Order: sequence, then structure tokens, then C-alpha cells
Amino acid sequence: MKQLRFHLLGLAHLPTNKANSACAYTQKIVKLARMLKSYGHQVYFYGVEGSDLECDELIQVSSREILEKTYGQYDKSKEFFKHHPQDLAHQTFNANATKEILARKREQDFLLCPMGNYQQPIAQAVNLMTVESGIGYTGVFSQFRVFESYAWMHYIYGLLKQDDGGWYDAVIPNYFEVTDFPFEEKKEDYLLYFGRIIWRKGVQVASDVAKATGNLLYVVGQGSLDNPQEGLALGREKHLRYRPAVGPEERAQLLGKAKAVLMPTFYLEPFGGVNVEAQLCGTPVITSDWGAFPETVLHGVTGYRCRVFEEFCWAVKNIHRIRPAACRAWAEKNYSLERVGRMYEEYFQRVHRIFGQGWYEANDERRELDWLYRYYPRQETEEKRPEPVIKNRRSKAGKESEAVSKDNSE
Repeated sequence: MKQLRFHLLGLAHLPTNKANSACAYTQKIVKLARMLKSYGHQVYFYGVEGSDLECDELIQVSSREILEKTYGQYDKSKEFFKHHPQDLAHQTFNANATKEILARKREQDFLLCPMGNYQQPIAQAVNLMTVESGIGYTGVFSQFRVFESYAWMHYIYGLLKQDDGGWYDAVIPNYFEVTDFPFEEKKEDYLLYFGRIIWRKGVQVASDVAKATGNLLYVVGQGSLDNPQEGLALGREKHLRYRPAVGPEERAQLLGKAKAVLMPTFYLEPFGGVNVEAQLCGTPVITSDWGAFPETVLHGVTGYRCRVFEEFCWAVKNIHRIRPAACRAWAEKNYSLERVGRMYEEYFQRVHRIFGQGWYEANDERRELDWLYRYYPRQETEEKRPEPVIKNRRSKAGKESEAVSKDNSE
């Protein structure tokens, strides 16, 4: 495999470091750099003062002073992150990053844009092979795109009215440092909602389910329980316990001790990383049944996916049926840095061959094609589920139809 060179952009409105655990974009950048370095690639990172991640060179292109001048001082554990593509922080970041990349770039380098069209001005100015490295947003612009889930890729294709697939697009899921989320077999008697406190994230539904099933619910994240703009008035509910966004260690503790994490998201979730973080801790998740969840939650094995209220309530009451070990096995084998790093390596080497003979180029080094393989845990439950019974049916001619096989398909 060839050693490659990457120019990796950070976020203009935040330092890129592990401490900013409430920002999924930030954490993905930190871990992407680590994966690239593990394969021996060169990584040049461009970020705000206070950034800290593995790279060959960290180039500071903005400062804390610029951030404070742009956004003022605010409590990031309680308020949503502030950013706008035309604000001072982004103008400063884009101008300085462009200058520094131009001073370092070589012909076959990659530019990695983790925040879509916010970073498009940089891509247009430096003219490198540009990859949007983890698309969970709608503002796409590049020719080479990595999506967080098949659900989100198809949603974006629909928005763009794109009927044909893209040969150099890919779906690579979010990725996690397994040691950040220790396995916890023994659970405490509470449910957990972990994320932005907004209506469309399903916090009201989570509250209603917890109340109906007689459970304590911890609500942890940016926002407020009482927010008229969101239609929320939950501050006086006695079954709720609110905490603002927490750091990495407390995050893992809360996820690990919960008996279940509720994620009844209304919108099409591009990925919903909390569900995998919970499963890494051995905690089952109860989610809506759309977006990325059908890809990340094994129904009846690592959690339950639901459509109506009574299903959510049943899932909570029967959460003991889910084995913590199955949750951990599924998440660790499919979403660890080691596993997903192989997927990124496959993808970047594929795209880099464009500089050779392109799509038809032979690859004599290939020994396997496992980059899309999924690893499934053993499905052990307390009680064996009944097999579906398929009765013989009479055809129009009055004859018995042939037995239908279990894997019958058109």
C-alpha cells in the first residue's frame, strides 16, 4: 500500500481535541487522524488554538481570541455550539488554512473536509483531491464522498435528484476508541437520554416512555428542559434528572450504568453515535426505526427499534432480554478504530489509483475483499422464538402450492 499525504481540516468554531466530547464532528476528526497515522500516512492538520491530535504537523490557523471575538463567552455544556459559514471565525480560518495548505501541498495530496460546504472555499482555492470524510449533513459539494450510513447516502442522493450511484462514494460508519467506553455488565435502575435537548431528538417521547413505565430518566446534553421554542416544558417532571453535557469519563460512566438508552429520534438520523457508544458499554438501545438505526441496532439482539408508543414501553419493560455481551461484541467488532480504519484505508487507496489507470486499474496486491464484512454476535436469548409457520396455499387451479423456502425471494 502506498503512503499517502493528507491535509486534514479542523473546525473553525472549536478547538479539535478529545475534551470537546459533545461535538461529534470534533471527535471524528481526532480519531480519523489517529487511524491515518496508524497506517503510516502523513497528516497535516489545520485547526484552532488549543487543538490536540496525532499528526505530523499541527498548523494553527485561528486563535481563541478570534473565537471569543466572534461568539463571545458562553457555556458550551448547556448552549448549542455557535457557528456560521460567513462569520469572522470561519473567514479567518479559511484564509489562513488556504495559505498554509498552498505552502505545503504536493500534486497527489488529499484534502479532507469534515464539515461540508463550510469548507468548500478552501477546497476551491487549493485544488487538491477533495474528500468529504464523514457526511452526516446535507451541505455536500465534493466529487468524493464518504457517508456515515447507507440511509444518509440514499437520502442525499434523493435531495440531489441523483438516480445513479457514485463509484467513488462510500459508506463508512462512525468509529470509536473502544477503551473510552468500558464494558459494564451490571446496570443501575435508570434510563438515559443523551444528546441535544430538542423536540426532534425525541426527548419528549423519552420522557413519556419513562413516566409510563415508572422509570427514572437522566437527560444529559446541551439545551434546556423548559424551552418554548422547542415545545418543551419538562422542568417540573419528577421522574427526570437533568445534567448539562459532560466530559468523556462521565459520559462513559452514565452510558455504562444505564439499563437502556432511549433514542426516539424523529428525523432521519445520519448515524446517531450515542447508540454505538452505549452498545460498546454493553448497554442496549431503544430507537426509532428509520435513518441509520436499522444499520446499527440489531433488533432483539442489541436493542429494539420501535414505531409507536406501546412498542417503546414494551421494549423498556423487556430490556432484560438483551445481553450486554452481545451489545459489546457487535459494537466492538464493527465500529472500533481498528475495524473502520481498514475501511478508510481501502477507500483512500482506491481513490488514489485514479492517479494511475483509474477505475479499470488492476490490483495484484489484493488478497481479500473484507472491507464491507459485518461481524454479528451469537444470538442467545432467554427463550427460543417460535419459527414462522408457512401454510400450504391452494393455487387457482386447485392444486397445493409447493413449500415456500425460508429464503424465498424474487
